[in-house]
Amino acid sequence: MLHGTPNPGVTGSELNRLLSLLSDGADAPSPRGRPAFAERLGHWLGWSGAISLSMALNDAPTAARSGPTRDGGAEEADFQRVRAALSASIAARPHEQATSPTDFAPYRLHCRNQQQAMHDTVAALRQRLRQALARRSPALARLAAIDAVLDQTLAARERSLLGLVPLRLQSRFERLQHAARDAEADAWLPTFLDDMQDLLQAELAHRLLPAQGLLDALRNPCPT
Repeated sequence: MLHGTPNPGVTGSELNRLLSLLSDGADAPSPRGRPAFAERLGHWLGWSGAISLSMALNDAPTAARSGPTRDGGAEEADFQRVRAALSASIAARPHEQATSPTDFAPYRLHCRNQQQAMHDTVAALRQRLRQALARRSPALARLAAIDAVLDQTLAARERSLLGLVPLRLQSRFERLQHAARDAEADAWLPTFLDDMQDLLQAELAHRLLPAQGLLDALRNPCPT
């Protein structure tokens, strides 16, 4: 098993670590000589993204008036509900049955369905958290605007990273199968299923990191 952890930390390194473990080494990122985060962020944003981010940083949004300020309990419950539902869906086995021991198609479909569910559900959660922030104060409204810009401008980079997940899983599937040719036919399959679950749970944790940051801001707002 890959032994993924539910909380990869602020850098999302658990997902990168698992992708690297599943890599054949040909395109695994080197931990040495990597540029600083700010430099990499500049490359990922591009000119239009940098301009949008600058505007979000410099604008002075006004918090919407929405009655008494809540303590964030509803948003916390929303976050936990989304995380639990997606985690349970990942833990479920693929609905379709493989037609042969070499048939990866049901696992590819399961992976892509889980990724789409994570994308849609987490995006909606993140939007609800932005709206909650925007109701609190001008400072938190600015944070919500910055998050919206980063969400849009870094989408292509995230798609590139997460597109590796089904590819790495297929490579893992094929390697385990090849290594067990002389063993019992399906003895390797539980290992693969555990590895698939570990990787998808790490992807879920990665996708939830921005929402977790917004929730933390709701819990501990900065002085206005």
